[in-house]
Order: sequence, then C-alpha cells, then structure tokens
Amino acid sequence: MKSVRVCGCNRIASVPGYNNLIMRWFVCLLFVLGPVTVTVGDVLRGHAIAMFDNETPRYPEGFTHFDYVNPDAPKGGTLRLASQGTYDSFHPFIPKGNAVSTGSVETLLITSADEPFTGYGLVASAIEWPPDRAWVIFHLRPQARWHDGVPITADDVVWSFETLVSQGKPQYRFYYSAVSTVEALDTRRVRFNFKESGNRELPLIVGQLPILPKHYWANRDFGATTLEPPLGSGPYRIKQFEAGRYTVQERVTDYWGRDLPVRRGLDNFDLIRTSFFRDATPIRLAIKAGDIDFRAENQAKAWAEDYKVPAVEKGWLKKELVPHRMPTGMQAFVMNARRAQFSDVRVREALGLAFDFEWTNRNLFNGQYTRTTSFFSNSDLASSGVASGEELAILEHFRGRVPDGVFGEAYLPSVTDGSGWSRANLRRATALLHEAGWVVKDLKLVNGTSGEPFRFEILLVSPAFERVVLPYIRNLKRLGIETKVRLVDESQYINRFRQFDFDMIVWVWGQSETPGNEQQEYWSQQAAKTQGSRNLAGIADPVVDQLIELILQSESRQQLNQRTRALDRVLLWGHYVVPHWHIRADRVLYWDKFGRPAEPVRTGVMTSRWWFDEARAQALHQARQ
Repeated sequence: MKSVRVCGCNRIASVPGYNNLIMRWFVCLLFVLGPVTVTVGDVLRGHAIAMFDNETPRYPEGFTHFDYVNPDAPKGGTLRLASQGTYDSFHPFIPKGNAVSTGSVETLLITSADEPFTGYGLVASAIEWPPDRAWVIFHLRPQARWHDGVPITADDVVWSFETLVSQGKPQYRFYYSAVSTVEALDTRRVRFNFKESGNRELPLIVGQLPILPKHYWANRDFGATTLEPPLGSGPYRIKQFEAGRYTVQERVTDYWGRDLPVRRGLDNFDLIRTSFFRDATPIRLAIKAGDIDFRAENQAKAWAEDYKVPAVEKGWLKKELVPHRMPTGMQAFVMNARRAQFSDVRVREALGLAFDFEWTNRNLFNGQYTRTTSFFSNSDLASSGVASGEELAILEHFRGRVPDGVFGEAYLPSVTDGSGWSRANLRRATALLHEAGWVVKDLKLVNGTSGEPFRFEILLVSPAFERVVLPYIRNLKRLGIETKVRLVDESQYINRFRQFDFDMIVWVWGQSETPGNEQQEYWSQQAAKTQGSRNLAGIADPVVDQLIELILQSESRQQLNQRTRALDRVLLWGHYVVPHWHIRADRVLYWDKFGRPAEPVRTGVMTSRWWFDEARAQALHQARQ
C-alpha cells in the first residue's frame, strides 16, 4: 500500500510470429542495457512504474537492494511486540470481526520507502502500460509460490480482485471502482482494464491488490471470520497463537522471494511475537520490564513522565525521537453530519470554537504537539495562505457552491489564551449557534423552533482520551450543550463506526504523499451512504466529488499538489471536524539488542529493516545481571 502515516480498452498490440519474437528480444536487450522504462510501439514496459511520467524510478533495472537496508543483515532472533486491543480473526479482508495480519499476504508491486509513490515488481516481474494508462498488464514471476508449493497464477489475481470487490470490505469497492474488467491472458499474465484513461494512480493501486489463493478458498466461506491461519505466500506465517492474547509469526525459510532485490535486507527476524493488551498501561510496564522489545509511544504525557527508569538512564532501553517526512493526516473530533444537530456548518464551526488546544497542549501534553491545520499536514499538499494561481483557478469554478472563507486567508483553528475558558471564542460560538436557530433557555441550548435540547454523545474506545474530552465538555456546557462520554470496548466501537452509529467520534485519516483513489472512500457522496467506509463525517458534497476526480486525473505532481490543496481548503471550511494535533516524529523505545541501517527513511521507524544483534543482546544480558 501507499506509505501512510493508519486504499474497457483494446488489447495490447503485438506483432505475430517471428516479428513478435524479435520485438520481445529487443525489449529484453534494452532492459539489459539499462533503461528503467522502454517503449515498444504505444506500450511502455518496465520493472517499475512511477506515479507520473516525468518521475523516474530511483532504482534502475538490475538493482540489488534498496538503499535503506543492509543487504547482508543476519537472519535470526525474535522481535517481541505489543498491540493494544484484541483480535478474533485472521481474515482482515471482510467487514466482520476484529482481524490481525498474518504477514503472509503479498501484492503484485511493492513500494519503496524513499520515494513518494513508485511501485517495483514483487509477485510481478514486469509491467506494461500505454501512455494514457487506460490498462496495465502484469507479468508474474514463474518462481512465485504459495506456502504449500502451488504456483501463484493470473487466475489467483483475477479471483482475488473479483472476490474482494464483491465480498470484501467497502474500501475495495471504492479503491478499485475505476476498474472495468480483469482478465488472465495466460497463466502468468493478467490485464486490468480501466473505465477511463488518465488516472495515473490506477496501475499502481491495482498493483497493491492483496493476492489470495483461489484453490485454498475454493471450499471455504470467504465471508466468514476465521481463526484458521489462511494460506499465504509472504515472508512470514502464523506459527502459534492464542486468540485475543498473542500471535507468533515465523519467518518462512524457503520463502520464494527471499533473494529478490525488493526483499533483500528485510524481514530478518526468525520470529515476531505480538502480545495483545486491553489498554496501554500494561504495555508500558512490559517495555520497561523487558518483556517486550519495542514500543511506539503515542501518548505525550507518558513519553514525558513514564520512562524515567534506570534502564533508560543506563542506555539499555533506548528512548528516541525519530523524525519523519510523511504527511501526518488529520486526527480530530469528527461530527456526524448525518445527524440533524450537525447539519448546519455554523453549528459545526461553533463546536470547534469550544475546544481549547493551547490549554490542552500545555497542561496535558507538555507542549509536545503542533495544532493540525490541514487534512494533509506536514506536506506540500496542505493548503496555506490565500489561494492563488492554479489552486485559485480551480476554486473559482466552484464560487457560490463553497464557503466564502475558501477565498480568504487559510483556514486556521481557533486560538485561545490557554486559560481553558476562552470567553471571546465562546461568545463567537454562541452567536453562530443563535444564527443557526438555537437559543438558550434556563441555561440549556434548545432549538428555537422545536424546543428540543442540543445534546450529543462522544464515543470513545480509549479511557486515556477522557482527560482530553472532559475539559472540552465543560466548555460545551457553558454554551448550554449537554454532552456525554460513552466509553465502549473495541468490538462495540468497531461495529458502531462501521454503521455510522455515533454523534461525535475521535478519528484519524492517514494520508500518503500521493493522494488518490482512497479519497473517494474518505469524502465522497457514495462513501457517505456506504456503511464501513471511512467517510465518518457524512460529507455529501458534489463539489468535493468533483475535486476528488480532478485529483485522480492529475498529470504531474505539481498539478496533484494544487488540486489537493483545493480539496483540503474546501474540506476545512466545511468545519466537519475539530482538528487535534500532530508531531513530526516517531516516539520509540527499544531494548539495545538490535542492529539497523544508519540511513534514515522518510517514513520514520521501519522495524522490517532491523535485525537481531547477537553481540549486543549478550552484552545487554550481562549488564542486566
């Protein structure tokens, strides 16, 4: 998948007989001589495909490994991880259950971690496509095998696509909605035909299709949850587990792809054990005790206060802030605009004014965070300043159909004095609510027509977030709004957000450096009507749909950036969310028994390129005696 900080045409022209043989020989010769992509007639062919035609893949034909790995990394050892929550299935592709990954599912392409969005062959050895990207053909590697030794074929790819779109999670129907047909040209060639040309991303995202074994699922119910570890083809598989408590993944020693350039130096641990905990507190105790090896800390208070222990002071337990260069997306209080009380943009804006980020950041987070001001924060995709140039030209087309604020200064969430009770903001909020038809009677905010009180519920799954919510609720009460917190377990939470059964929820939309088809699932009118989609806000705006379509038709990264900024600006001025905060780094703790390449990656921490260091492990063991 794209790196995220959390998606009918004519047949390929060919020359029959001898001429076709000569043409194929010529293509192979060109590959040997070094070009990344070659052109034969109207068809491009390569070992890799970049998002845009003016972007050259970083790694040429014949490369031996990615720059950010150690190709000679030793294999062995165990990596012990922890995850918050539980699981009841090994089937993450259907809208049922709470599933975990088995580490065994592969794709046609794999993206590199040091480029915005370039796909290199994994199960596929080569890719063919026309300049307008109206279709794509993948050539499968003859050595690609399932763990039972059966070859991976084009029929597996076709079956996977058809099954995921018809029976899988809604995200697949959105992600691949522009695909018209998929056909197996022969055992090792599969062709995807697209409904329209010009969507530069489509060849890459169909290359991200999870490939599942048709023969394995032939006598099984694909739509049912399962705790039978399914057959896969990847570098790991489930060795041992106890449902809801732990999983152990073992490295597949005879993995078919272990020597591929895209796999060399990766997936180095013999075993990966993941323990599951109901909340974060026992995970923090486990990392400090040495019962787990690695933790990415997501709570600022814990990062500042909970790790003042001898193991950290002595350097045994490393505590590092690792910068990254990825979009941080949008974490926020999300209002369900399907609910009547949130249908008016003035109401939504008023609720945003009641949140005091400055107080929250200083008192709860030790000042570690930056306020989020974009759905594409920490990237060139984020809107800023006054719209101008191409972005303004795009927005002008929709003048009168988007909020006037879109044409003024950039959207900025309200700033407070940090007191926890900003009178100026609350006065402004009261005025907006009054404009929207709400009045205060007996200290309660009620609808001026129906007399119904303004009340809603904030749905939470993490008890740790209550300390953020409660000060917000106090400010809402000052507006006359009755707000309650509903804390539920993970299963209830998943079911409720899948069904849009909430008033307000805390959510995170992750983003990549190359937004595309996933934006339909996030914001489109169709997604708003489809349970299980990520359009939790219930955005149903034809302008948003048109802006998404423009993004999908972008022909250059500069054009993509401008169109994404326009979408960002329209979403922000819709006030569908109360933005939270972000940090431009990963906060990690790990015991000093691992090696890792010195070369950083734009995506931040990447444990798949680490390895177990026997000498460090022995030294650590002796030091702790």
